[in-house]
Amino acid sequence: MNTGVIGILGGMGPAATAELFRRIVLKTPAQCDQDHIPIVIDNNPQIPDRGLFILNGGPDPRPALCRSARKLERMGASFIAMPCNTAHVFLPYLQKAVRIPFIDMIAETARSITEPVVGLLATETTVRTQLYHDACEPHGIEVLTPCSDDQARVMEIIYAIKGGCFDLEMKRDLRAIAARLRERGAQALVVGCTELSLVIDQDDFDGPVYDALDILARVAVHKALQHGMRQMPQPDHKNTQIKIKTSARRATMSIP
Repeated sequence: MNTGVIGILGGMGPAATAELFRRIVLKTPAQCDQDHIPIVIDNNPQIPDRGLFILNGGPDPRPALCRSARKLERMGASFIAMPCNTAHVFLPYLQKAVRIPFIDMIAETARSITEPVVGLLATETTVRTQLYHDACEPHGIEVLTPCSDDQARVMEIIYAIKGGCFDLEMKRDLRAIAARLRERGAQALVVGCTELSLVIDQDDFDGPVYDALDILARVAVHKALQHGMRQMPQPDHKNTQIKIKTSARRATMSIP
C-alpha cells in the first residue's frame, strides 16, 4: 500500500506514545503486513516537563521538542503527530522548525464534538492555558473544568499513570469527577490528557466521550492514506497511446 509516513513525537509519556502506535495499527485497514502505514517514532522521555516550564519557570522543553521534530523530518515523516495535549501550547513555535505539518490534536478534537457543553479532564496546564476553551469557542462549545480539589486529584492520577501506577480507587475517583461535571451540565466528556486516555473509556461517563488520543490516531491514519493517494503516479495516457500505435504499426509491417 502506498501511504505517507507518520512521525510520532513521543516520550510525553512513553506509555501514551506506545498507545498511539497501537491505535494507529488497529485503525489501519490492513489485510497483511505490507498494508500497514510506515511509522517513525522519536520517543524522548528527556523532554523537560511542559507544565513546570509554563506554570513555574522550569527548564524550557522547546529546544528538545524542535530537535525531535527535525529528527522525524530527516527520518522521512510526511507529517507529525504529537501525543501530548499540553505540548500543543508550543505548536505554532514547533511548526516553524520544520517544513512538514503537525496534526493539531486539540483542533481536531474540537471539530469532532457535536454537543454544546463538554466537560474536560486534562492537566492543570492544559486547563489554565485554555487550549480547549480557545479551540471549542469558534464552534460554540462551552468547556467545563473540574473544581480545584478535583483538578488536583486529576493531576495526582496523571502522574501516577506516568509512573506506572493505577488502581481501582483512582478509577472510581475519575468516574466521580466526570459525574460531577455531568451534574453541572456537561453533555459529553473530553479526555484531554493522553495518560488519561490509557484508563478512561466510554463506560466511565454517562454520555459521549471524546478521546483526544483516539481522534489523533484516526486523523493520522486518514492523512497517511490520503497522502499516499496523492503520491501515486498517474498513468501517462499519451505515451500509452503512442506505444499502442507503434506496436500496431510494427504488427502490420510484419505481415507478409
